[in-house]
Amino acid sequence: MAPLVLALGEAEGIDSRVCVTGQHRQMLDDVMSAFSLRADYDLNIMRPNQSLSEVFSAVMTGIDPIIADYNPDYVLVQGDTATSTAAALAAFFRSVSVGHVEAGLRTGNLMSPWPEEANRRVTAVVTTRHYAPTSRARSALLKEGYPSDAVIVTGNTVIDGLLRMAANIAQPGELRRSLEVKYSWLDTSKRLVLVTGHRRESFGSGFRQICEALKTIGRRDDIQIVYPVHLNPNVRGPVFDHLRDAPNVFLIEPLNYPEFVYLMTRSYLILTDSGGIQEEAPALRKPVLVMRDTSERMEAVDAGVARLVTTDPARIVAGVERLLDVPAEHEAMSLGANPFGDGRASKLIVHDLLNVRRPQRPTDHITSANLLPTPEMHSRPSPPLSQPAY
Repeated sequence: MAPLVLALGEAEGIDSRVCVTGQHRQMLDDVMSAFSLRADYDLNIMRPNQSLSEVFSAVMTGIDPIIADYNPDYVLVQGDTATSTAAALAAFFRSVSVGHVEAGLRTGNLMSPWPEEANRRVTAVVTTRHYAPTSRARSALLKEGYPSDAVIVTGNTVIDGLLRMAANIAQPGELRRSLEVKYSWLDTSKRLVLVTGHRRESFGSGFRQICEALKTIGRRDDIQIVYPVHLNPNVRGPVFDHLRDAPNVFLIEPLNYPEFVYLMTRSYLILTDSGGIQEEAPALRKPVLVMRDTSERMEAVDAGVARLVTTDPARIVAGVERLLDVPAEHEAMSLGANPFGDGRASKLIVHDLLNVRRPQRPTDHITSANLLPTPEMHSRPSPPLSQPAY
């Protein structure tokens, strides 16, 4: 959301505020610092061993009085997290319109990814403006019955942020020098395999299998595996247990955003289960192997810039070795077009918000009898607002 927040702040006629939930505090603070952002509201909801229901409840009860006090015309949420869905519902219960960034991603399997597939579907029901990253995502929303004039293909804002940061890193200066010094231990004679993993669906046996594959790949002397290990104990436990002493495998702490972008630019290929990285890697011309059974970003697979290798060790190893040992395979994946946008998504979203008619707000209190509207309810026009707030 960072590039969109910046674009909103630069737009005339918009008053915008930023609310964060405080999940993954260190990573959040790093990203806010990297983009020089400040939160107007910080819910600070995280507590040890919270269930998904507790997180969901904390977001809703935390953001509700903020929405009531600020009374925005839109609440903008991104992606498929509990935060996005809870905030969208809280806005809906206050009769505030919702703009969903990265809307329309679908696997078709409610249990994979879990619970993200359900989160994004529920969010769509209460969304007024659906900002789809691709034509495929737009088609998915149209098939579900959402009105065509409420679904706008923008590309994904993650590409906006990535290209901005990559350009900053490429410029001679303190940022680049500090990154080169910090990662001077990287062996330039070896190809860098960058790994990330955090998906809840892989907790347990999935991560054990991923570690088995990385241990096998690490036996090669022509590569370095760099794995910034997620803070979740369900990830850190198996990763450190299985890979602490593995050859050519470097387990490091989570990276701030500039550091991660820098390592992506240095990498030869990327192994990940991250949705965002499936979009970012092609923008940097880096082949990406996806360690999941399904993906809601099949555009990358169809474009030939990503491949699904699941968490099966044999498939992961085979996929990596194919890219390492067959130059033509690596070149083909590196040169494919990125289907997720060209870095203008934030500007397109702001343009839409400034030009769309303000949706009607019901004058009656919402009751349990009318909680779920039809998609058509979101498309009713009303007079334009001279200075919308987000």
